[in-house]
Amino acid sequence: MKAMILAAGRGERMRPLTDMVPKPLLEVGGLSLIEHHLTALAEARFDEVVINHAHLGHMIEEKLGNGDKYGVAISYSRETTGGLETAGGIINAMPLLGEEPFLVVNGDVFTDIDFGLLRDLSLQDKLAHLVLVPNPEHNPEGDFSLEAGLVGMSEGQKHTFAGVGIYHPELFSGQPKGKSPLAPLLKKAIAERRVSGQLHTGSWTDVGTPQRLAELQQRHGR
Repeated sequence: MKAMILAAGRGERMRPLTDMVPKPLLEVGGLSLIEHHLTALAEARFDEVVINHAHLGHMIEEKLGNGDKYGVAISYSRETTGGLETAGGIINAMPLLGEEPFLVVNGDVFTDIDFGLLRDLSLQDKLAHLVLVPNPEHNPEGDFSLEAGLVGMSEGQKHTFAGVGIYHPELFSGQPKGKSPLAPLLKKAIAERRVSGQLHTGSWTDVGTPQRLAELQQRHGR
């Protein structure tokens, strides 16, 4: 199974930090966010990783190179017209991802999710498998429900999407290239009961603001 790290976001809420450095290269504990992912993916036996980028993307390529030093082979999906949002970025990278299910990880989260368990997961007849987490303070209402291993939109207890999931290429079949969000595709598949999921209760932070980054750096070192 291949993996993709989403690294094309502008990081507006992280400014001014992201004026000179792309958000995935911000550091926690002596490594950039994206390097933490690469290390974890290599440990989970992911050999091929696709990284998309737009804002200051050349800095990401200069930092990571071909991936040899992390034990993976990196291919880059360059979004030269600016960020294409999540679905648009994945669709643009499909020639690199192939025809089998693949893992996608947001480049701006910090987590101890076990990618190895996801690597060995079979989608069977599902189009996606999402990792959900308990709702953080900044998303108290959550995103999706989870019942008997199926992701839903029902009322009641909801959890937050962790920005980590496995997707079947069929989820994006027939979608045009260009800027497009992931949520409408997921919601359609959820309505068809073709999205499974799991709840992760370990470490997870959406590094969306300078304050959250500072808190992470205080806990794990700069």
